Amino acid sequence: MFKVILAVGTGGFIGSVGRFYISKYFQVLSGSSFPLGTFVVNVIGCFMIGLFYGLFMKYSDLSPAWRLFLTTGFCGGFTTFSTFSYENIALLRDGQYVFFFSYTSASLLIGLLFTFVGLMLSKMI
Repeated sequence: MFKVILAVGTGGFIGSVGRFYISKYFQVLSGSSFPLGTFVVNVIGCFMIGLFYGLFMKYSDLSPAWRLFLTTGFCGGFTTFSTFSYENIALLRDGQYVFFFSYTSASLLIGLLFTFVGLMLSKMI
């Protein structure tokens, strides 16, 4: 279990630091209030998690620790949007259209609502 925790934690650290620098770079480069840095990171993260899962299917001998390092750790630290995107692709692939629509809609709407509620609550504390 320690090996798994170490793999996820190390991957998460590298992904988070990578997200910070790449996002900052593209945001400064754009010179705009549009969140280009976050957008670029999310697109890169979606590409990477798709690539990793595709490679895992092709090369099944990769250890579980490496899989967790790359997906849960690195991609999870880089952007959780990549996991969200992959899960939606998996639902579509499996023909789970109601779950796809429900998960996508609820994640967006409830996520925005809870962000708003958290902001409002912080003003009362």
